[in-house]
Amino acid sequence: MQLLNQTLAAIKPLDEEAMARAQAHLDDLTKPPGSLGTLETIARQLAGIKGEVPRRLSRKTHILMAGDHGVVAEGVSAFPQEVTPQMVLNFASGGAAINVLARHAGAELVLVDIGVAAELPDLPGLLKRKVAAGTANLARGPAMTREQAIAALEVGIEVANEKIAAGSELLGIGEMGIGNTTPSTAILAAFSGLPVEKITGRGTGIDDQRLQLKINAIRQGLEVNRPNPEDPLDVLAKVGGMEIAGMAGVILAGAASRVPVLIDGFISGAAALVATRLAPGAKAYILASHLSEEPGHAATLELLGLKPMLTMQMRLGEGTGAALGMTMVEAAIKIYHEMATFSQAGVSGALDS
Repeated sequence: MQLLNQTLAAIKPLDEEAMARAQAHLDDLTKPPGSLGTLETIARQLAGIKGEVPRRLSRKTHILMAGDHGVVAEGVSAFPQEVTPQMVLNFASGGAAINVLARHAGAELVLVDIGVAAELPDLPGLLKRKVAAGTANLARGPAMTREQAIAALEVGIEVANEKIAAGSELLGIGEMGIGNTTPSTAILAAFSGLPVEKITGRGTGIDDQRLQLKINAIRQGLEVNRPNPEDPLDVLAKVGGMEIAGMAGVILAGAASRVPVLIDGFISGAAALVATRLAPGAKAYILASHLSEEPGHAATLELLGLKPMLTMQMRLGEGTGAALGMTMVEAAIKIYHEMATFSQAGVSGALDS
């Protein structure tokens, strides 16, 4: 708990003066004001985080948290729990979508076993930080103890701090865990009060029968556990997941160290809900990469007050959208530093938008 409390206390507001300077420069570039939209927003946010828009990102790290969920016993997923460790092995061998897109973005991929319900071999790039071998069934009782939830948050903080200390200037988060859209939906429902049937999606492609089982499991979990939305740790422990907690910890660590964090889709959005309820100031350090096809994701981003960079009909997870978002961040940096200003280009007057 000490590490968590220290991290929360270290989160400070953005540098408003740096953002104003960045905005003035953006407005002087040879384009109508605001015409590059989200790219300008990203540059301004980077200035607020770093004190100036960096000329380049020397190191980028994508952190993928893996954990299992006892609620799969309720029949909420089309895939068995054994797929989680199988996919971690695929990540380690470089064959998954996130491997391809992390390479495309020039980002280091770090795998973290925070709660896989199997013993994994020693693998390149795999950190074994297991809090427990999966969560308990949230439909029947708390998914985790409060102590486990805190421990999982602190794993995320520790991994992020290690990568930041090694020079990482941009973090992305992603996950692997069969059944994890179920706790994510439960977290969203607990914080928002939205009807479960309106925000529950098909995850990996479940049929109507499994969708109803999923809705029932989430409703039952909320009824049995009664998570307190005023206590984010209570929500996380009772209806969350270890990989969700780990990603929330990465967000908090990034905010505390003034390093931007790219969130991915629905599950990392649930992690962002937890992080920003623990520390509202952490929101300023989050970049939303894309809008997932999962119905709960749009509601999550609205609750967070974040706008996604991309809409690409994706719903894979793993942090695939976050990896693509890294390329958008680098594009924003290049626009800021490589475009000419009106005076430099010898263009008189401002252009009409």
